Order: sequence, then structure tokens, then C-alpha cells
Amino acid sequence: MSKVFTITEGLENMGALRTGGQGSVYKGRRFGPIISAVKLLPTPVHTESADDKNFKSFQNEVEKLKKVNEEPNPNVVKILNSGITESGSFPFIEMEFIDGPDLEDLLKAPHDRIFSVKEVVRVADHLANALAHCHKVGVKHGDIKSNNVKYNVHTGNYVLLDFGLSAMSDEQRRTSIRHAGAIEFMAPEQSEGQLLFATDIYSYGVILFELLAGQVPFPLTDNGQKSRNEVLLGHLEMVLPDILELRAANMPAEWTEDKKWLEMQVPAWLLKVINNCLEKNPENRYADGMVLQEALLQSNVTGSGSTAVGSDNPALNNGNPAVSTLNTIADPVNSSLLQMENDRLQNLVLQYQEAAPTLPEKDADVIVIPKSVFYMLLIAVLLIIGLLSYFLIFSGKEQVAKKVVPTGTVSGIDSAANDGRRGYSWDKNKDSVTVDTVATEVPKPVQLKPVPPVDSNVMDVDTLLNF
Repeated sequence: MSKVFTITEGLENMGALRTGGQGSVYKGRRFGPIISAVKLLPTPVHTESADDKNFKSFQNEVEKLKKVNEEPNPNVVKILNSGITESGSFPFIEMEFIDGPDLEDLLKAPHDRIFSVKEVVRVADHLANALAHCHKVGVKHGDIKSNNVKYNVHTGNYVLLDFGLSAMSDEQRRTSIRHAGAIEFMAPEQSEGQLLFATDIYSYGVILFELLAGQVPFPLTDNGQKSRNEVLLGHLEMVLPDILELRAANMPAEWTEDKKWLEMQVPAWLLKVINNCLEKNPENRYADGMVLQEALLQSNVTGSGSTAVGSDNPALNNGNPAVSTLNTIADPVNSSLLQMENDRLQNLVLQYQEAAPTLPEKDADVIVIPKSVFYMLLIAVLLIIGLLSYFLIFSGKEQVAKKVVPTGTVSGIDSAANDGRRGYSWDKNKDSVTVDTVATEVPKPVQLKPVPPVDSNVMDVDTLLNF
């Protein structure tokens, strides 16, 4: 695609993505495959000096926008660069390019005219997170509308885009809103040129209204000034139309009757949040994005029941007369809310599991036992070892204390009987040693002496007596 004009050095213009009275968005490409979105503001800057009021205002607002990216947020577009174009001297803001459709595209054919309740709650959560992030650093968006919220096909997040109006001065913003702003999403105070934190809250409520009902509260019939004035008057004075009646009228024909009935069970807390956001007086709305996010979280957790709208169509009522009037459903609604909350928590668990480091798989052969059982087994083993050590130590001491008594000594009692035996005999002088003396003294070596031969024909006196 040929260049329309040069944005700045190193940033190639690849053509317009969207044009409007508040500026145009172009697709840009830096060196290599890096793609970005470039917002061009409609008011040119003639000189880049502090004397130029427009340039000074632009620089001040850009400094505020830089705070948005000091802490990354998945629901807020990243602001990459800013400056003045080389041709035309238009201020520009270079932002991250989000690949995916915006909410306005998702409400057109071939998509359904309304979002499911579950998806509306998801958009409400993501967009509230984006507003809380911006308001926390003091940045007011000022141009929240359905085509400034994109669905990122790569991450599954809804992302808030286009901070161009935030970079304008109050005078430029007032002029831009009056002649070319998306008046269907503007808060009543914006007609007077005011931009408050509560202004973004009102536009947030219009987006949720549109997703549930299939249209904004006060639609623009044409681009004429008369139609714009009617919409402006509606924001200032008219009562909001019934969101549930509009939802019933815009139900897709291809949905089954059961799905139609289920999708009419809109949580009462969600309707309450939308009504608060769309208060005419900004003081009656949530003060800022942080308060909105907190209220949304509290309502999502503690809210119960769903409001069903009646219809004269028996197919839509599904034969249930209770659905023909405005009422609160308990059991089916609670089940639906719990299911949505369960899905949200499961998605968070999956995200944490993907971010956590993977642990090694357990071996199938390894037996895992509780800590208490392990400690009991350890104590039992220590007791057994202690008992065995006790018996081994004390039984060894007793054996050392006992001394063996020599058995090679004989008392002198039988000395007379042994004197007549053949061979060698004990020395009678040594036989008088008692057993007690032997037990305490080391025995001396036995002295043997030869026995004189005895005449077998002569009978010994002892022998005779033994006879």
C-alpha cells in the first residue's frame, strides 16, 4: 500500500484503519515486522515550542499517558511513542496494534445482536479493570465506546484503546465532542465540556447496556444535527428504556427456546451496576474505576437471583406464566451464577498453572506415605536400635567380670588312693594346695617324678588294707 504521508522517521504509514472527527487511526510499521496503531489528532501543531499552546497542551497530556504504561495491564493498550508528523505537523500517539474485532464489529452480522450474559459479565470485568488502572494514575479516557474496546484474539482479553481524546486540551476536547464525538456514549456533563472520572463510568454503563439490549439507550438515527440533539436530550432528561424488554426483542431467532429462557435470566446485581453507571448526576455514579471495580467484585460474589422479563410470546415464556412478569428466580439463577463464577475461577487456575514451573512426574514405583506414619516408623527403629545396644553393652561387661577357674588341680583327699597306681603320681607336697588358693593364685607347673617299680609278689600294706 502506498504511503499517504510520512508519519515520522522510521515509522511507515500503511493506510488508515479508522477516520473520524476526533482524529484518524493509521496502521504503522517500524523496522521489520513490528506493527503498531497510530492515532493522529486533528489539530495541527505549527511550532514545536513551549510558546505554542497546542503543542504544550499535547506534551502535558502525553506525560500523563506515560503513567498508564508504568505498570502493564492486559486490558489497556500499550502506548509506544508520541510526536509530531513530518508532513502536516499533526500530533500523533503510537500504540500497540491489537489483532482482533472490536465490540461494534461483534454486534454486527454474522454475529448475534446481543451478547450472552456470561460474556457481558466478562466484558464488564475486563473493562472495569482497565478503568481502575487508568484512573489510579490520574488518566481519564473520555472516549469510551464500543469501537474503542477490542477483543485480542491472541490473549482472549478485551482491551481499551485510543487515548487520543485524553491528549487533547479542554478546548479542543469540547470542540471535538460537540461536532464529531460519539454522542450515543457521552455523559450528560460532556455537553458542557467537562471530563470527570465519572464520565468514563457513564460510557462504561452505555457499553454494557448495548451488549445486553442490542442497542444503546438513545440511538442516533442519522448524522444530522437534529438527531444529535435528540440523543443529547435523552442523556440529559429522558428515562432509560427497559433493558430487558429490548433484550427479549433482539433475541436471535436461531437460539433454542431453552437458551432464550436462560439468557433472559440477567443477574439483578448486573442491572443494578448498569443503572448506577447511567445516573444523570455524576455525583450519584461510582466515583471512579477503582470504586466501580470493587462494587463489581462484591456484587459478583454476594449477588443472588436473576431478573426475568415477561413477554406476550408464549414461545419465549416457554409455557411458564411466572416468566410473563418481572420477578426474581432463585434456583436456576443461582445455578447459572455459580456456573459462571466457577468457569471464571477455573480459567484463573489454568492461567496460574500455565505460569507456574512444571514439576517432574512422580515415579509409579515410589510409595508415598504420610509424614506422621514416617515419623512413627523412625521412632520405632530408633527404639529397637537402643534396646539392642543396651543388651550388647551390659552382657559384655558381665562376661568380663567372670573369670574361669582352672580345673587341672586336685585336692589331697584322694592322694592316698592314687599313690598305689602305676605310672606317675602327684607330688604330695603340692597336693595340699586348696581350691580357694588355686582360685586366687596362678598354679605352678606340676612336677612329675618316676615311681619305683613294685614287686608284684610283695603286697603293699595299703593294698592289703583295701582288701
